[in-house]
Amino acid sequence: MMVGRGHRGRPGGGGRVGRGGRAAGEQPSVDDLGAWLAGRLPDDWFVGQPEVSVDREEIIVVGELPPPATSDTDTDAASMAAASAGRISRFRDQTRDERIEIARQAEHRYGRKVAWGARIGGAEELFTTLSVPVMTRLRQSERRVLDTLVDAGVARSRSEALAWAVALVGEHTESWLAELREAMSSVDRLRSQGPRRDTPDDAAPQDQADGPEDQA
Repeated sequence: MMVGRGHRGRPGGGGRVGRGGRAAGEQPSVDDLGAWLAGRLPDDWFVGQPEVSVDREEIIVVGELPPPATSDTDTDAASMAAASAGRISRFRDQTRDERIEIARQAEHRYGRKVAWGARIGGAEELFTTLSVPVMTRLRQSERRVLDTLVDAGVARSRSEALAWAVALVGEHTESWLAELREAMSSVDRLRSQGPRRDTPDDAAPQDQADGPEDQA
């Protein structure tokens, strides 16, 4: 199961404690997300493990479906595309209730909305996904670029990161961001190994768990 990470709660350091003993404002770790989904998803949904991507707002799960059976006369590209679209639509309808329940559990566990998608060969469809306003409405892949710059201290906010990124278009691409994420992971590992100081004032009652609401 492929898991692409975006924002993560920072390990180490003190601060007020919120739900689940986490520091206020710190999101749940997604380190075990792939394993949790592998155990929770029905075995017959996808061919192999789904692709999973994560940022601070959303988890997107996209799985490969088995190709539809077609007759000898339905082998042209248009017929195959129509058959694939029909198979994806059927999967969406037949699994809606269970996907909503899995998404509800995942949102409670990981503090993020869950969206779904399916693909057959080159045909892929994402179901209801978030579009978060950051000066403009951005999809997850675009938000992850901004969050990488903010988390690394290159920019103070998503708005500033967006302006910074626009200025560097054509000069730096995904290879540079991948190196930056790797450097951040090294810093996170060092922080997690360092000393941690908690004081009595850091403790606070745990929040009541909200009832998450999912879109399918």
